[in-house]
Amino acid sequence: MTGDRKQDDLPLSPEEEAEAAQHAQRQAAEGDASMKMFAGVRAQAAGPVTPVRLAPDDRFAFRCHRGVACWNACCHGADVTLTPHDILRLSRRLGIRPAELLERHTVPAVHEPSDMPVAKLKMAGEDGKGACGFMVAEGCSVYSDRPLTCRYYPLGLVSHKLKDSPAKEDFHFLVKEAHCQGHAETATQSVAEFRSEQAVAEYEEVNRGWVDILMKLASWKTLGGPMGKTPSIQARQMFFMVSTDVDRFRRFVFETRFLATYDIDRAAMAQIKVDDEALLRLGFDWLKNVLFNEPTVALKRDVLQGAVARARAGAGGV
Repeated sequence: MTGDRKQDDLPLSPEEEAEAAQHAQRQAAEGDASMKMFAGVRAQAAGPVTPVRLAPDDRFAFRCHRGVACWNACCHGADVTLTPHDILRLSRRLGIRPAELLERHTVPAVHEPSDMPVAKLKMAGEDGKGACGFMVAEGCSVYSDRPLTCRYYPLGLVSHKLKDSPAKEDFHFLVKEAHCQGHAETATQSVAEFRSEQAVAEYEEVNRGWVDILMKLASWKTLGGPMGKTPSIQARQMFFMVSTDVDRFRRFVFETRFLATYDIDRAAMAQIKVDDEALLRLGFDWLKNVLFNEPTVALKRDVLQGAVARARAGAGGV
């Protein structure tokens, strides 16, 4: 488009029409998007979801304790995708670093809505239907640092973004598996009370950027990925690195040209050297920039000027 052309003066060129159509498709895909983030512990469970949206003040009956007949049953064959914050908490609990946690306690998997690589908690048995490695006779041996999926149970969580809405909304639903006797208990609580008791807010706050990325990738999947393209193998590897191994990502930040490319202030650099959660947030912002071209991490001025100059040269400009 020439610089003196005014909007609506001339019809769009075929290239501009195609670009406008793709932009409209992307906007439509991002609107009215829903993704089930946490939906119980067994992917193979048949029809356990109660199809009712639960608001924070809605109440439900449930209590899990050693006296229930199904004690520890939900810790067998569980389908638990580990969030980035899950990995940090479990690593600290066990006194190991994330890479060792991944090797000892997880299996590689794919988050189906987004097609991105994730780590799932390893279950015993060749068929993966045995006990969780953290289960003991008394219950969960890492209970205070248990994963977010375990904390939510028996609730499920859906993240939902309405068209033209700047923010996503979450709602919960009840998961009733046939074996679970906790639903027969008389104790009731509201969704908000249960969330507070299970201390999910910290996990959600740290994982927010990660969930945003998965939601956008899932909503754009129908278009073949961001900008109409499937994320490259390298992009998938970068996502997995940031999501699962902060030590490796920290080396990437400080031992490559990352800091020569992106404008990270000194205070932030000092923090991410020692603060894993801060490093995760930087990683999510960087991924949004790489995957979606969002202005979440700024290029340094000389790098930006060089990129503009190369773009102009490639377009025949001056």
